[in-house]
Amino acid sequence: MDARAGRNGQLRFGYGTNGFADHRIEDVIAVLAGMGFDGVALTLDHQHLDPFDADLARRVRRVGARLAAADLAVVIETGARYLLDPWHKHSPTLTSPDGRERRLDLLRRAVGVGADLGAEAVSFWSGTVPAGVPRALAWDLLVDGCANVVAAAEQAGVQLGFEPEPGMMIEDLAGYERLRNALGAPAAFGLTLDIGHCRCLESAPVPECVLGSADRVVNVQIEDMRRGVHEHLEFGSGEIDFPPVLAALTKIGYSGLVSVELPRHSHAAPLVARRSLAFLRQACAPGPPVRPKQSIRGELGR
Repeated sequence: MDARAGRNGQLRFGYGTNGFADHRIEDVIAVLAGMGFDGVALTLDHQHLDPFDADLARRVRRVGARLAAADLAVVIETGARYLLDPWHKHSPTLTSPDGRERRLDLLRRAVGVGADLGAEAVSFWSGTVPAGVPRALAWDLLVDGCANVVAAAEQAGVQLGFEPEPGMMIEDLAGYERLRNALGAPAAFGLTLDIGHCRCLESAPVPECVLGSADRVVNVQIEDMRRGVHEHLEFGSGEIDFPPVLAALTKIGYSGLVSVELPRHSHAAPLVARRSLAFLRQACAPGPPVRPKQSIRGELGR
């Protein structure tokens, strides 16, 4: 499905599988399709679609068939916490002198899965800088690693979405632009724009972040958040005024998935997903803003 081909000119909403960690992937697809979501942000991980599974090709075909039958679009996410290292969250990173090849292997596999599933984007981030690694070395490793991923994506015909992540080496939109320029501004190196992250640490209002990213954004993640606190919250539990944000996405002509990211809410996934979709639809409609009747607070970060 073309990432710029929305349905009836409306925003298309997805939901992240990292918020359905206790469900089988087949059940995630069925639940989200039954609720009326337009797509799935599929995190490659051991419980849903393990990119290191010896039977990966068959699993990918099966998931692809389920997505097609449900008429759901898909983006690939690569933020599994302990897939590469059972002891250290999100390790190793693209800035790790030791073990970086494991991260590159994962990202190349993600590109392959994305190509096979017809994903609208494959999303990834820089990771944190390991203790003791000089920033200059980390930067060189990051640029080189991203260049490798871009080459794989270009060969496979896959669109990448790089996500600035609070607390990581590239944590804001300015950092993304610097990295993009260092790579020579390849078309395959797009932007994954996380709406909550904009509120968390960008100086500009969130709608202005959207408008300023018009030529870069290929993937959108969405949740509520507060200034200075990287905590993914249900809609209405943070500080974001969502109707102007969604209006800005419509104004720039964005028609890729806008995927809810609540990775700490798997214990109540169907309830939270249904509530999230209702909120987003109401936030797109004219009239007074909607506030959820109930919310479930998450923990800090991811």
